[in-house]
Amino acid sequence: MSVVTDSPVHSSGSDDFIDYLNEALDASSPNSSSDEEAENQDEFEDLRNKRRKLESTEETEGSTSEGIVEQKLVVAESSVVKVDGCTHPGTFGKLCISCGEILDGESGVTFGYIHKGLRLHEEEISRLRNTEMNTFLFSKKLFLVLDLDHTLLNTTILGQLSSEELHLLNETDSLEDVAKGSLFKLEHMHMMTKLRPFVRTFLKEASAMFEMYIYTMGDRPYALEMAKLLDPQGEYFNAKVISRDDGTQKHQKGLDVVLGRDSAVLILDDTEHAWMKHKNNLILMERYHFFASSCRQFGFNCKSLAETKSDENETDGALAKILEVLKQVHCTFFEKLQGDLVDRDVRQVLSSVRGEILSGCVIIFSRINHLALPTLKRIAEQLGATCLTELDPTVTHVVATDAGTEKARWAVKEKKCLVHPRWIEAANYFWEKQPEENFFIKKTTTQS
Repeated sequence: MSVVTDSPVHSSGSDDFIDYLNEALDASSPNSSSDEEAENQDEFEDLRNKRRKLESTEETEGSTSEGIVEQKLVVAESSVVKVDGCTHPGTFGKLCISCGEILDGESGVTFGYIHKGLRLHEEEISRLRNTEMNTFLFSKKLFLVLDLDHTLLNTTILGQLSSEELHLLNETDSLEDVAKGSLFKLEHMHMMTKLRPFVRTFLKEASAMFEMYIYTMGDRPYALEMAKLLDPQGEYFNAKVISRDDGTQKHQKGLDVVLGRDSAVLILDDTEHAWMKHKNNLILMERYHFFASSCRQFGFNCKSLAETKSDENETDGALAKILEVLKQVHCTFFEKLQGDLVDRDVRQVLSSVRGEILSGCVIIFSRINHLALPTLKRIAEQLGATCLTELDPTVTHVVATDAGTEKARWAVKEKKCLVHPRWIEAANYFWEKQPEENFFIKKTTTQS
């Protein structure tokens, strides 16, 4: 059988492709035996035998319909397989997924999260992406790639619980009914995981608008374990769980292993530098620090949420805010843009929505650390603000950390808004302009 020629062009998405591939390859259990090489060779031979049987049937039966032949041998106008030869669109191990030939060397992009040993070449990836694009746009769905740690949940090693967090050991929820819990002790991994408030509602509502992937820098066993906690019924992710083991670049995440066009993908992650090639797709999340170890990891000298026996607000927290942004972007993409759906670009929509947040604000910075200033200025301008370098009557906000600087005193005298840099950061995380009074800076005696 041929993954390329027989995979349904009008499938319901990558899950159908995954299911088809597993069936076609007689996929074994993820807990494979130690003798993997021999097992893979058996699968290779099984696939080749199936291929020969299919070709033999086609030769003896003939074809009274060119359409049937094309459907079995060539996906019309898009397949990379030719009737008189095979361009080897991908491999399973060393076996071509189309013709069954054993090939030397490795090439193409690894899609191990779909099936161990699977590699696809650029032409086949492009074909699958086009198929996905047409299918999901017809269903009014885009793609959403979700980070795990500090975005959807927070995990700590049991041995790193602080003395003020030990009470959590007696407050964990049952792993027998995951859907009703949010705090889990994973003894076999020596870990404790806390799901972010609102995450279950977030996933349910987001799944109506997006085909969703998990993409984490954690290893594969950890990624799969977290997917079980978030999606115990397998409704949202199925096999679309990508770990660091599946990436093509060390310490980087990329959309090259996601079966969705870049122009239709949004990313939700707390780490911007993990997506150097896809910053325009990224919605940066405020980090979720439930455990003390998480606070220490990022250099925060403060008590964790667990230590203070508190948590994010369920209905007004980070995920609830971002869900509204996703709804706005989705609505704009499908309902307000002109032209064909396939020509629209969600990155432009995201940029437009972001650019409205501080629209009309004219900002000048005063005594901001020279290392932090370029980033703050870039964020402010992305949010729609105008940044000046000299005082001007049009200035609406002076951003400073010291109320005693010349520009800060000018702001007070001229009744302009004098705010801390966190005002810009908060607007960036929550995707809405924040009340200035929550970010006013205290008066000091500095005179420069």
